[in-house]
Amino acid sequence: MGNNKILICDDSILARHQLKDIAKKCGYTAFTEAANGQEAIEAYRLHQPALVFMDIVMPVKDGVEATREIRRFDPKAYIVVVSSVGTQTQLKNAILEGARDFVQKPFTYSAIAEILKGRFEGR
Repeated sequence: MGNNKILICDDSILARHQLKDIAKKCGYTAFTEAANGQEAIEAYRLHQPALVFMDIVMPVKDGVEATREIRRFDPKAYIVVVSSVGTQTQLKNAILEGARDFVQKPFTYSAIAEILKGRFEGR
């Protein structure tokens, strides 16, 4: 299957657990977690995951900055932004920085499952 590591970056422990639970139900077991954008950048460099779920509003560095720096390090990075309502401008900026997709919070099982399928099964 190759690299199927998933980096889950969110300052909410609950959101990280929810994402991990959905991914586990879909059969994925390799995870790295980060609680802010700076941790996400460091975790990405260390683990080079195949998929990143990136929250936008976080302490230290936000998701837009983290996306920019990860993409500078690896232009092929596959980053999916997970954002709440009211982050339209940041969302647009994250897409401009190279995020591939986005999911609105509160996210659903099917939305996350679709992204996992798209990334790992080429759908």
